[in-house]
Amino acid sequence: QVQLVESGGGLVQAGGSLRLSCAASRSIFSIDTLGWYRQAPGKQRELVAAITGGSRTNYADSVKGRFTISTDNGKNTVYLQMNSLEPEDTAVYYCNAAISTPLGAYAYWGQGTQVTVSS
Repeated sequence: QVQLVESGGGLVQAGGSLRLSCAASRSIFSIDTLGWYRQAPGKQRELVAAITGGSRTNYADSVKGRFTISTDNGKNTVYLQMNSLEPEDTAVYYCNAAISTPLGAYAYWGQGTQVTVSS
């Protein structure tokens, strides 16, 4: 089991920045993929950014060049640095951990943190 606790959300003006943090209850070194998803009202949850094997990253086209995902293994934490925020970025952001084992794959989710960007 992996518990994920998110923080760093809030209200920010367009053009501003926020850094989201996701603290894991155990070492993240063995977690195959860590990711950030978001869900806006009336929309499906979508992938924002992911990091696999501690180095390979993937971003949604809408956030490329503005968002950066990173990890700190010593703190068991994954971050999402969000710059040049736009009102369209307003959503609840969720941390996700995906682990593959010989018996199957498992996914864990954080509680979510609200990000609101004002125009």
